[in-house]
Amino acid sequence: MLKTDMLVGSTDIPPGMTLKQAARKAVVANVSDLAVKGVRPLAGVVALGLPANLSKQDVRDIAFGLARAAREYGFPLVGGDTNEAKDLTISIALFALAHKRDMVLRSGARPGDIVAVTGNFGDAAAGLKAVLEKKMRPSQLARPLYEAVFLPRAPLDLGLKLASSGAVTASIDSSDGLAWSLHELSRSSHVGIRLDTVPVSNAAMKFADLYGYDEKALALHGGEEYHLVLTVRPSRFAAASRVAKGRLKPIGVVTQEFRGVRLREDGKEIVIARKGWEHFKANK
Repeated sequence: MLKTDMLVGSTDIPPGMTLKQAARKAVVANVSDLAVKGVRPLAGVVALGLPANLSKQDVRDIAFGLARAAREYGFPLVGGDTNEAKDLTISIALFALAHKRDMVLRSGARPGDIVAVTGNFGDAAAGLKAVLEKKMRPSQLARPLYEAVFLPRAPLDLGLKLASSGAVTASIDSSDGLAWSLHELSRSSHVGIRLDTVPVSNAAMKFADLYGYDEKALALHGGEEYHLVLTVRPSRFAAASRVAKGRLKPIGVVTQEFRGVRLREDGKEIVIARKGWEHFKANK
């Protein structure tokens, strides 16, 4: 199995992010896509496009960030290429071995399955707005918001455990936003998803209340968060929850009644737009 993803400086590196952090983020984005399939990366290669104005220390910092992240997720970087480019570009390809029957795809959700996530949402969207709109100075960013933007984590071990549990029928990572990811599961599995709740983090709720944002919009349509979005067999949900050690949160159910994503709220069903995060746009 091959997986590749690219980080581009002008669209993927927010103000205040160091080159070490940017290089690590490039690795995290790739690992996350393997984690949701229950596949462990075995090795990676890196192609770098480096602007001419980077210093030797800058290049060392990029190399350090890449190496540190590879160690964090337990695989070697075995080669790659470098070239000059107008914008910093970090392109990573990961290699893994897996039997198709053992992988969790996006297409396996069935009516009656429980829709669940492995974390609450909105921290990255709130943190990025704080940085871009100078709502808080970086030193004043609450820890969850800061870490969501500058130190994201891919739940690789959790993804592997849930995939091996036999309880998960479909899975996707949330890097393009919760709503977008749910729509992708709906489209790939030819089903609808009815939400009972939107899993908003405490920090995002506080940020939304303080600055007048819609907390559900931050959670649904933000991005750059690397939680797992899953559908789980009802008969196996308790077992999956034990495997996840309390990190598995039910948020809805798979249905055959419609296609797309709807939120049940105050006795009504609200259609959730297929919309994800637009990189670094302060106004949505």
